[in-house]
Amino acid sequence: MRTKIYDSPAAALADVLFDGMTIMSGGFGLSGNPESLIPEIRAAGIKDLTVISNNAGADGFGLWMLLESRQVKKMVSSYVGDNKLFEQQYLSGELELELNPQGTLAERIRAGGAGIPAFYTKTGVGTVVAEGKPVENFEGEDYVRETWLRADLAIVKAWKADPEGNLVFRKTARNFNPNMATAGKLTVVEVEEIVEAGAFDPDAVHTPGIYVDRIVVSTINEKRIEKLTTRPREGG
Repeated sequence: MRTKIYDSPAAALADVLFDGMTIMSGGFGLSGNPESLIPEIRAAGIKDLTVISNNAGADGFGLWMLLESRQVKKMVSSYVGDNKLFEQQYLSGELELELNPQGTLAERIRAGGAGIPAFYTKTGVGTVVAEGKPVENFEGEDYVRETWLRADLAIVKAWKADPEGNLVFRKTARNFNPNMATAGKLTVVEVEEIVEAGAFDPDAVHTPGIYVDRIVVSTINEKRIEKLTTRPREGG
């Protein structure tokens, strides 16, 4: 039986990258980014990418690397945030942006993984979000039709995996990662640890291995804190 485990992030991506592809990349802010896989996409030099991700990293980290190297043609996102490079490229017309309400983005990805081509939501009705999209009335309320999102490749960061690709995520790093794992034609997952088969309680598995094609142990686990606010300890 062919193993799903690869020796390095570069090996896990070696034969799957091409110009013009669509990539889903997990993460929310700086939490749960596939830190080890993104640099390998940059090193491959592929271009004209459409990248689906909640945001595009932050200065010097995450998907920012692909913006800095001008490999991304279009972002499908819900948050521009403090990424000045993202902002500059969009405002200059260098980067195309499809901005989604965050819940809509999550549901579009989930729909892609579930094989649901379209769905209706009240979110965005009467705003620029609904421009060019069908709007229908259900029980006296208007709903805008949104379509699924799928990708040639999904890159995901998980906490642990077993050899079959069953995944467990840790706390907020779970975010968009589980849905994206289901919506890629090929899903590559980097994990902090690969455990033995049977080590997981089946009820504790967040993403079944059937959705995972390749697994690699992370080489980068910085786990940066995006914003840190402190206050004096009471009584200290």
